[in-house]
Amino acid sequence: MGPIMSEKPVIDIALKTPKGDWRDPRVDFRKGTFSYASLPKDLSALGLPNPRKWQPTDLDWQLPPDWKRILLDGMKERLEKYRSFRLFMDVCVRCGACADKCHFYLGSGDPKNMPFARAELVRSIYRRYFTLSGKLFGSLAGGRELTEDVVKEWFYYFYQCTECRRCSVYCPFGIDTAEITMIVRELLSLIGVSTHWIMEPAAKSFQVGNHLGIPPHAFKDSLEFAADELRDITGLDIEIPINRKGAEILFVMPSADYFATPHYYTLLGYMMLFHEIGLDFTVSAYASEGGNFGSFHSNDLMKSLNAKIYDEARRLGVKWILGGECGHMWRVLHQYMDTMNGPADFLEMPVSPITGTRFENAASTRMVHICEFTADLIHHDKLKLDPSRNDPYVVTYHDSCNPSRGMGLLEEPRYVLKNACNNFHEMPASTIREYTFCCGSGAGLGNDENMEMRLRGGFPRANAVRHVREEHGVNLLTCICAIDKATLPTLMDYWVPGVQVAGVHEMLGNALVMTGEKERTVNLRGEPLAKGAADA
Repeated sequence: MGPIMSEKPVIDIALKTPKGDWRDPRVDFRKGTFSYASLPKDLSALGLPNPRKWQPTDLDWQLPPDWKRILLDGMKERLEKYRSFRLFMDVCVRCGACADKCHFYLGSGDPKNMPFARAELVRSIYRRYFTLSGKLFGSLAGGRELTEDVVKEWFYYFYQCTECRRCSVYCPFGIDTAEITMIVRELLSLIGVSTHWIMEPAAKSFQVGNHLGIPPHAFKDSLEFAADELRDITGLDIEIPINRKGAEILFVMPSADYFATPHYYTLLGYMMLFHEIGLDFTVSAYASEGGNFGSFHSNDLMKSLNAKIYDEARRLGVKWILGGECGHMWRVLHQYMDTMNGPADFLEMPVSPITGTRFENAASTRMVHICEFTADLIHHDKLKLDPSRNDPYVVTYHDSCNPSRGMGLLEEPRYVLKNACNNFHEMPASTIREYTFCCGSGAGLGNDENMEMRLRGGFPRANAVRHVREEHGVNLLTCICAIDKATLPTLMDYWVPGVQVAGVHEMLGNALVMTGEKERTVNLRGEPLAKGAADA
């Protein structure tokens, strides 16, 4: 695939080796390439250290007087606690297998965004202070002194990593650069260095229950509005139960599904599905957020924010949990929830009340992904679908990094799409499934002040979409991640104009033929259905 061309100048990408020594930590906080600093009120709400007003462009970051000791003590603690961290510090041979696999390196041309080189920014500190050769020979052994400029360098580059883990797929030693990023962000948080776009949603989730800070009455109003919309579209009275004790299933979704677009149309699809199969479920105004911005900050915060899901499942007395379309929700669930918040022995093994399928893969967490659930319904012929209703769309699918590479959810969303749509085309094999390119805005980087870096990081994904648009006329990019649905529209508008973004269950909702529905004339976006589809 060649570069995307435009009549007007676009972001320049020059893969050139810069002049100077790589060990020089100084960085240029140029507008559009970094995130704003966290606010004192959010750090205080979460009980985190060193709350103060500052910005990355300030000369003085107002670090604690003993900031160096705090960081080195933090490194020592994590080297002892996480065997993988020490292994990743020691085992890398800088072979370069990961170099061109990072979307931020491909989009920025900055060598320090090569995964091995980004890790070298902290590995050099490890060598200097935690190895005998580094203590004796310093820079001759590849060590660097820990200075305030190094702290700024860490902030700049470890917030240019979306923890997507594509590089780890290609690493011959299995080094997980995402884990290195997570640990460095934890270290920075010990001295009060974090970003607003992560800490504000985390604080709101801690205080209110969701990232957007939506109070229970607004949550209720939003779902009631969705029910009214569904009545207009389908002619059916669709109930969305809230805080109902004794329901069989607790359904948890990201807050964007009931307060943002195009996520909202996915919510409509969920609720149509649940109504049609008569699912005994409830949502919770307390566990009103499946996402977890704590996963972009620290293990402790991740654990704290995730606890509300099990807490509410216990309070409401449900049997098991069903989760919606969200990326980091499922990364946290699949890799951390059982040990952080479990065991969920107060819940039952998830069994579909419609098909009888036992979801053995959820034996420990007792939580099933909506795509697994829906694919099982389709496989057992429990849904009537009219894919011609989606004929205006030529669809492709973006494997969101966390559900795909993080938990292996590859076939189920495709199975749903292929049954709900007539026109589906895959992007090139080297850009999807476990090799998928990131959206460029995950792990808390999807803010507007970081727009240039978002567009650079998203370039490889957009280039693959451009390919199928040119080859097949693709005009819709689907995915199962709330962050992707929020950030991919901007990416498409810039690199591939004319391609919209949607959730998988929006496509399902369009195609779903419901018992007793009125003649459907519009899809979930209020757009006219394909000619003839309304009569199918």
